[in-house]
Amino acid sequence: MKCKKCEGKLEILRMCRKIRMQCSECRQEYQIHEIADQLDPETEQTLERYTVIIYD
Repeated sequence: MKCKKCEGKLEILRMCRKIRMQCSECRQEYQIHEIADQLDPETEQTLERYTVIIYD
């Protein structure tokens, strides 16, 4: 997955009680619902392992 801002790679950022996606280049954070339409199968599979994803 690519960052909307700089085209860097988005990685899963796990924090206490929430999951976000963060760019490895510019460090921009995205809530999952902001990029849900862009999730690739690999990222979806990884996110399925988490029992709770909070959209705040």
